[in-house]
Amino acid sequence: MTPRAGGATAPGGPLLLGVRHHGPGSARAVLAALESVRPGAVLVEGPPEGDALLPLAAHSRMRPPVALLAHAVDDPGRAAFWPMADFSPEWVAIRWASAHGVPVRFVDLPAAHSLALTEQREGGPGEGRGMDPIGILAGTAGYDDPERWWEDVVEHRATGGQPADPCAPFAALAEAMTALREAYGDGGHPQDAVREACMRLQLRAARKEFGDDIAVVCGAWHVPALTARTTVAADRALLKGMPKVKTELTWVPWTHRRLARYSGYGAGIESPGWYGHLFAAPDRPVERWMTKVAGLLRDTDRTVSSADVIEAVRLAGTLAALRGRPAVGLDEATDAVRAVMCEGSDVPLALVRDRLVVGEILGEVPDTAPAVPLQRDLDRQQRTLRLRPEAEKRELELDLRKDTDAARSRLLHRLRLIGVHWGEPAAGRGSTGTFREAWRLHWDPELFVRIAEAGVWGTTVLGAATARAEADAVSASSLAGVTALAEQCLLAGLTEALPVVMRALADRAALDADAGHLADALPALARSLRYGDVRATDTTALGEVAVGLAERVCVGLPPACTGLDADAAEEARRRMDGVHIAIGLLATTVRAEGLPERWAGVLHKLSARDAVSGVIRGRATRLLLDDGRLAGSETARLMGLALSPAAAPAEAAAWIEGFVGGASGGGLLLVHDERLLGLVDTWLTGVPADTFADVLPLVRRTFSAYEPGVRRTLGELVRRGTGPGRAARDEGVAPAPGFGEGLDEERADAVVPVVRLLLGLDTPAERAVRG
Repeated sequence: MTPRAGGATAPGGPLLLGVRHHGPGSARAVLAALESVRPGAVLVEGPPEGDALLPLAAHSRMRPPVALLAHAVDDPGRAAFWPMADFSPEWVAIRWASAHGVPVRFVDLPAAHSLALTEQREGGPGEGRGMDPIGILAGTAGYDDPERWWEDVVEHRATGGQPADPCAPFAALAEAMTALREAYGDGGHPQDAVREACMRLQLRAARKEFGDDIAVVCGAWHVPALTARTTVAADRALLKGMPKVKTELTWVPWTHRRLARYSGYGAGIESPGWYGHLFAAPDRPVERWMTKVAGLLRDTDRTVSSADVIEAVRLAGTLAALRGRPAVGLDEATDAVRAVMCEGSDVPLALVRDRLVVGEILGEVPDTAPAVPLQRDLDRQQRTLRLRPEAEKRELELDLRKDTDAARSRLLHRLRLIGVHWGEPAAGRGSTGTFREAWRLHWDPELFVRIAEAGVWGTTVLGAATARAEADAVSASSLAGVTALAEQCLLAGLTEALPVVMRALADRAALDADAGHLADALPALARSLRYGDVRATDTTALGEVAVGLAERVCVGLPPACTGLDADAAEEARRRMDGVHIAIGLLATTVRAEGLPERWAGVLHKLSARDAVSGVIRGRATRLLLDDGRLAGSETARLMGLALSPAAAPAEAAAWIEGFVGGASGGGLLLVHDERLLGLVDTWLTGVPADTFADVLPLVRRTFSAYEPGVRRTLGELVRRGTGPGRAARDEGVAPAPGFGEGLDEERADAVVPVVRLLLGLDTPAERAVRG
């Protein structure tokens, strides 16, 4: 017998219920049809290997949105998802069958075949196609928006009551799809023919087992193919010789955001949060929606009254009537919210779309669902550390002196090392010390695939991270890569991997003679020593390698900074900054007698060597001045030489860029040192007109990075005039109009008590004296 496409009284054959994969109207219609027909078995579009997982749909801990995840055993990165939400017709059919004790099966191309095929799109095989049948039907009906057409003809059908025959809408939709298939064939996706042949074979097998008392829930596009008259031999011929891989399947939590079309999911929808609301609302869906919106806006401190809610409901209804729609749709609700609750602004409306129209609901899967051992270990640690995965992005501040926070930090660092980026380091709002860490957490369903991929490294997070670190240490292509890996091992607490990484580090450091490579590697080592100290990790061997590396940098860097072009000189300046910070850290964490002095000698050489680029000489001078290793008069002398008329303007501008460039405090230095500002001002006003245009871009880049207040102060000082002040008074030079004669000690002393109070340095006796 030929399957029937809808129509409860149609003669013979299984009942084919063609649906849109995610739609509350389709879901309600499927439920009504199943309740009316009461079939003896239910077939649902999906991979047949998932049949063993269907009983979990009835589990009390199973909460949509969820997805079937299939991945290749030998290549876990090759994976596909079949998502389902509360309002997915397939999920409604599965739950109905479970509640009524009716057998339920998946019918589609097996995942073993679909994963073996190349160019598979997310969301299961065949969801992406060249033509959109819903879009064509909408255009035929005079709609320019397929979503609006679908809402009007399907999702809002319940507002007028269900038809006398619950299966009639499916017959009408099947007729429309048949016409489309006759006009467009496979719709630009030839793989559908293979899938549909497999569906027909499975449907025949089910009819032999259950008879014709069967309901089939599938995409409406496939219904005409399932009613087509074909032979078993023809269908099997289409499947002959198809590639196949060994697969594993499980249920995983999903999110509304991943159901959205912009996420890349082939059967995605525009507004999963709105559809979820329509499906869950027992009555008055518009009133309930406006109440949700009002609550969200009130949480952001916007004033939304009950009268606003009532007015928004009335306006949405009026707009629907004016536009000739059968019920209020998302467009009408959104326009009403914008006008009444958002005062015409799209800024708060964007929040409504993000939080409610799309939504961040994360589903839940019971512990009894199959999972790779690595996922089980991660689940256990998440429960122990009270670090629950959440779909919404959130900030996490950790205090590493606390055992729980330290364990959370190690877990997040270990996951990053194996490619599971649940957390990303972020800039903390509080202390910048080494005892604090800030993370930005966001759980994405794709991470389940990353975890399955990482399972090849071990069955626990610690074991997998250790094995991955050891392998990466052996295969690292650069010295900087090994030092970064050593830092990661310390952050992640991988004590077993650290010896392997240290051996690789020592070997590469001994063989690498490039001063630039050594300079790139040193900062990560210095940070690793500091982190090791915070986490009470033995870093003795690491300290020895770091000191040896620093010694070699001191020897090799000066020659490497000679004769460089502008781009190479800027790169050398960046390396010099990193080495300077690293040596400062080494001086406080390991025994490095004389290392700071040797580095200061290197900076002295670089600051005075004419063959070195101006940006490097200027930066070396600035680093010496900041460390108190260069007197103010000597700094002024070096600046005077660099900015003398004999110096090329471009080279002089580069020196200034190195000395006061960026947001490194150079602006404040010029504000408080009249001699240096005077030298810069004198040089700049003396640049010849024919070369000024060449110098201007570099000078603008240098000073544009300063705070607005600093730039304003510098401008005021230059306007008044610059010259020697108190700093040169002993030399008999008159103060400049732009500066005071020097420090007013009496006024400065008056500020000391307030500063001590703010810093908590005053004693009880001092507080008593102040009364």
